[in-house]
Amino acid sequence: MSEPSIFFAEVNERQGVFHRRAFLLGGFAGVGLLALGGRLAHLQLIETQHYEKLSASNQFNFKMTPPPRGLIVDRNGVVLASNRPNFRLMVAKDKGMDPAATVKTLAEFVPLDDTRQTRLLKDLANAPRRSPVQVMEDMTWEQFSAINIRAPELPGVTADMGEVRVYPYGGAFAHVIGYVAKVNKSDLTPTGPNADPILLNPGFRIGRQGVEEAFDLNLRGKPGAQKVEVDANGHEVSTDPAGDIKAIPGKEIVLTLDADIQNRAMEVFGDESGAAVVMDCRNGDILCMFSGPSFDANRFVRGLTGAEYRALAQYERKPLFNKALTATYPPGSTFKTMVALAALENGYDPKTVHVCNKVWFWGGRPWHCDEAHGALDLTGGIAHSCDIYFYQCALTVGPDKIAKTAREFGLGEIFDIAIPGQKAGLVPDTAYKRRQFPKDPVWHPGETPNMGIGQGYTHLNPLQICVQAARLANGRKALHPRLIHSIGGVVQPSGAAFGDLPFSHENIDFVRNAMVTVTTSGTAAKFGDLGLGDVRMAGKTGTAQAFGYATGHGVHDRAGEWRYRDHSWFIAFAPTDVPRYALSVLVEHGGFGATSAAPRAREIMRVALLKDPEIRARVEKPLPMPELPQTQSDPDVVDPPTPAAAAVQNAQQPT
Repeated sequence: MSEPSIFFAEVNERQGVFHRRAFLLGGFAGVGLLALGGRLAHLQLIETQHYEKLSASNQFNFKMTPPPRGLIVDRNGVVLASNRPNFRLMVAKDKGMDPAATVKTLAEFVPLDDTRQTRLLKDLANAPRRSPVQVMEDMTWEQFSAINIRAPELPGVTADMGEVRVYPYGGAFAHVIGYVAKVNKSDLTPTGPNADPILLNPGFRIGRQGVEEAFDLNLRGKPGAQKVEVDANGHEVSTDPAGDIKAIPGKEIVLTLDADIQNRAMEVFGDESGAAVVMDCRNGDILCMFSGPSFDANRFVRGLTGAEYRALAQYERKPLFNKALTATYPPGSTFKTMVALAALENGYDPKTVHVCNKVWFWGGRPWHCDEAHGALDLTGGIAHSCDIYFYQCALTVGPDKIAKTAREFGLGEIFDIAIPGQKAGLVPDTAYKRRQFPKDPVWHPGETPNMGIGQGYTHLNPLQICVQAARLANGRKALHPRLIHSIGGVVQPSGAAFGDLPFSHENIDFVRNAMVTVTTSGTAAKFGDLGLGDVRMAGKTGTAQAFGYATGHGVHDRAGEWRYRDHSWFIAFAPTDVPRYALSVLVEHGGFGATSAAPRAREIMRVALLKDPEIRARVEKPLPMPELPQTQSDPDVVDPPTPAAAAVQNAQQPT
């Protein structure tokens, strides 16, 4: 048997291949181990905090909490809108939960009728998973306790304490402040402040109307978060108060309003429909802006039923309507002050006399006045509010010059008082007629007398009429009304920073003196005396037709159906010697100005004056010291000195 041949070259070649493969595999293994070690080092050393947060997020969660809404206060710090504790019941759709059975169980502890249960089930069906839906607010302590005790048996149900908006004065400030309500789908936006997730919180409210709407972003604040421990299914196990993020309250809004004056306005109006506006005629601050009848803003926060809302909306005196800003009316005889000033500025002699015999024939028709005033000059025409005098006075001036003067006094203007809803109204002129009536663009002569007594096309709101009165009272400055004093401590510009009135001081003083005559011997002679010593009020009455008498609908004064009666106006300022406050009062369908508006204006003005420390000091003069009675004593009998007097005498004797 022959021996195998060994080829050393072949062995060497095989060994070389093995070594090369071993080296390559070892290299690959080394690279892999190095990469694995590097990755482990990166995870454990560099990304430790990141994964710690992910781990903690599996164990803990944060529930967003709405911030306390900012306060709204009056000029003296009286709270007009604040927040109070509120026990809430909420339910969230969760895995394994039977919404119908849960709602049925809740109805055993809190009042939920069939309609409310159906609505809740619909809301739960539309809500994202675990997003709470509010079942009830303002639960009693008994209801709150009963739900909390049974919480483990009611998956998805929570009862907690939040905050709800409250308006301490109910209806007095409802139109100015507005109210808050639940967020609607139309309120949400994909970007901007209304994209904030806190808007989806069932306890969050958004501003509606007035200051609440205009300054909603300032009042909202910034939301916080509550740290809670959750299980693997995301259910809350416990809380961790140390990890909570505190919410930042909204900014405080300070108004120029005075709560006492506003409440007095509501008292004197009672069930009447109308508005009252009071301004400081030195700086334009609005002290009162009341519209009546009003509504309770607290009811809107909780949510009105359909029947409640229809009752408010269909009431003929329109409590939801802000009559101080949104409604416009013919100003009646209060407009005669503008006609008189326009006439004086254009060379009219105030001594011009017109005779009023109750009827004046001009232009082929009779023009009427309430009574036969006889011969009157301009002062008498204003004091007795003679229509026949101002028919003729207006004809001498013309509509364009009257309109120009009226606009300088703020009539027909929308003012920046920061809340929405103003209507500009109308101060007509020949350009308006050409623009609005292309088929009959000519201003007819018969339209001027109507304008001269504040009728015809002229329509204004009570705020504008108050600005007119305030500028007349000031006599120099073109005051603008200011409602917001400060926002988060930042004071807003004064209403006196808008330049001067372009009129002769002598002519303005003439109109003001005529308004003093109105309350001493004119149509409002009973109302000039405020019962405050020598502090008196000047003013001007106004009676504006709501419907023409010739149509058979219009009712003069108050003798007929309410909606057909005349509107009652009164503008005023006080004190007459150094004016501080001006006001306008409208009583819708109240009849003569002296019948309804003037007595209410007197009561409102009294409160405004008594709230002023300087006026109050002027009224409250100290009484003279009473004289002590003389004691009858025997001249020969001298009373012994008191011990103190005896000691003084002894000290004065020479030693």
